[in-house]
Amino acid sequence: MPRYRLLLEYDGAPFVGWQRQDNGPSVQEALEEAVFRFAGERIAAVAAGRTDAGVHARAMCVHVDLAKAWPADVVRDALNHHLKPAPVAALEAALAPDGFHARFSATARAYEYRIVARRAPLALEAGRAWRLPGALDAAAMNAAARRLVGRHDFTTFRAAACQAASPVKTLSEIAVSADGDRIRIFVRAPSFLHHQVRSIAGSLVEVGMGRWDADALADALNARDRSRCGQVAPPHGLYFLWAEYGEGSGRNGGADRADQGGDCNADEDQPE
Repeated sequence: MPRYRLLLEYDGAPFVGWQRQDNGPSVQEALEEAVFRFAGERIAAVAAGRTDAGVHARAMCVHVDLAKAWPADVVRDALNHHLKPAPVAALEAALAPDGFHARFSATARAYEYRIVARRAPLALEAGRAWRLPGALDAAAMNAAARRLVGRHDFTTFRAAACQAASPVKTLSEIAVSADGDRIRIFVRAPSFLHHQVRSIAGSLVEVGMGRWDADALADALNARDRSRCGQVAPPHGLYFLWAEYGEGSGRNGGADRADQGGDCNADEDQPE
């Protein structure tokens, strides 16, 4: 049975998240229904990450198993036809290598959080970024963010509903950059806790606004106390960027080479 590796781009606004749920439409449901309309098969799509309600994806790696071997371009184009009008696009489709699993083979995942710091409301980016009415000190945010890199107990930045077996995670990389009034927070790790990125983003905003400094952020981390977290950033500013699959397979299971992601426990990757 051929396994296909897909890359999906989607707007998370109309969805309850990646995963099928009873309380509304999901990205997984939209994809599985498109496969059924195209190939007449009921399948279970598996994604590298389980994005939460309202969270977007630039290149979510997904695998599906089909009974018939189709040309990869046919799979991509047929899915895009049948995904309409849902805001989901199959960017790529390819036969997956032996043993490939979109979730369990992933060695790292990358997200970005987008902020626009300006007084005026968003016209073009409404629902695509978090607007804050005042300027933010991105340099201070970046300096403070470095205190979070490494292996830590991230209880402070973990949602109460998180189902991961342990709050201990390794944050491989985090960087805050600015382009005018636009702030970008980039994070990369083997796996994440529920709402970890949004919790970190909201706490870094406290630094950017001058309410916290780097020591205050580190103290919040070391407190291992959810009540010490800053505000949780809203979901519409968060984007799943890519998954990494180790040496030889690269980002999204493609041919480019990617750094190893470290001590991944993909089974504990929580919705973001």
